Amino acid sequence: MTVPDAFLSAFLALPEGSFTGTSNGRSYVVVRQRMAGGKSHKLVAHERGGADYISLNLYQTRDSGALLRPCEMPASKVITFVLGLVPD
Repeated sequence: MTVPDAFLSAFLALPEGSFTGTSNGRSYVVVRQRMAGGKSHKLVAHERGGADYISLNLYQTRDSGALLRPCEMPASKVITFVLGLVPD
């Protein structure tokens, strides 16, 4: 799925590496990795004290733009998570 501009901007503004943050009233430990010279990104988040889990891959291609590949969850869940995520 191609991604909305607001999602891409919010995602790329997140810090790389491990950090904590809040999304939609819940606290998470988040890891964002940049790979392949910035053409590929991975984000994994675990809810602190809860069971929620977020996992996605984002690919930036020359021909198709940014492509979002959530890992075994709806794209709407990861989009809502990233748009609401505020690092501590």
